[in-house]
Amino acid sequence: MNTIVGTYECKVDAKGRLMIPAPLKKQLAASLQDGFVLKRSVFQQCLELYPMEEWNLMMAKINKLNRFVKKNNDFIRRFTAGVKVVDIDALGRLLVPKDLVTFSGISKDVVFSSAVNIVEIWDKDLYEKSISGEDMDFADLAEEVMGNINDDDNGIS
Repeated sequence: MNTIVGTYECKVDAKGRLMIPAPLKKQLAASLQDGFVLKRSVFQQCLELYPMEEWNLMMAKINKLNRFVKKNNDFIRRFTAGVKVVDIDALGRLLVPKDLVTFSGISKDVVFSSAVNIVEIWDKDLYEKSISGEDMDFADLAEEVMGNINDDDNGIS
């Protein structure tokens, strides 16, 4: 698993293309040849950009689900709804299909935000709203999610 780091901003051009910021493009360089999968986020009004290697790992997990269980089949359908295989062109641009632009509310300003092994793509206003903390206390969330994890010898976490 490759860890992607950083938050980057860019603008959408008239044709709906996003110029991948150079530091992010450098981190994604090993994946440029294999391509990417772009999909709707499950929990947020943003898009998720999976390097193909990461997408294949996710699909291997999902493929283990028994499709004769209705909930599993419904999940697979919803998880893969709107999925597109995309490339970053030679100039470092990513074309976001219109249906995904509509879903994500992307208009003019865009934020690329690392999410460990994938990249979230947000309309800037929606991103700012999502991290503002208006509807949650991040300290409480951090304690709930990470508070009981202590699997390293360094005593930190």
